[in-house]
Amino acid sequence: MKINQKTGLLEQADVQLSPHHDDRPAGTAIDMIVIHGISLPPGQFGGKAVEAFFAGTLDQTEHPYFATINHLRVSSHLFIRRTGEIIQFVPFHKRAWHAGESFYQGKSHCNDFSVGIELEGTDEVPYEQAQYQQLCAAIASLRQAYPAISGDRIVGHSDIAPGRKTDPGPVFDWDYLKRNVV
Repeated sequence: MKINQKTGLLEQADVQLSPHHDDRPAGTAIDMIVIHGISLPPGQFGGKAVEAFFAGTLDQTEHPYFATINHLRVSSHLFIRRTGEIIQFVPFHKRAWHAGESFYQGKSHCNDFSVGIELEGTDEVPYEQAQYQQLCAAIASLRQAYPAISGDRIVGHSDIAPGRKTDPGPVFDWDYLKRNVV
């Protein structure tokens, strides 16, 4: 995989730009990756609801849960489907709105300095091998493009928002990730 440094886009990704992003603070180095898990409706895979959610076009009448989240303005840099397909919503040099209220190693506002990668899944259902392969390849490309991302700065959403978030969940295979990336 390769990142186009000018555009901030992963060349292998399907690009569907989200309006839910802004500029990073001036002089902020990208030095962290946050791994998330998401499925919409919760526990259902394969639909287009995640893309609609990140695009701000989620139809709240399609599922009762959607009415509870429709007001949120969130995005991620990447979304990796269970098939391994990668969709990019925000260029890496821009700030995606994925972390929310967050804190890690003495720094708050993790969106300022991190890349958010969403995996299609839940805390209880194991992620697919195709997702791990694509995640590892994406992380390797990100670390090459942004050398400040060290192995100890690849974290879960639960690590930066403990008590508030649990993803990517206990089924996420951190050992596999460490063996293949870190």
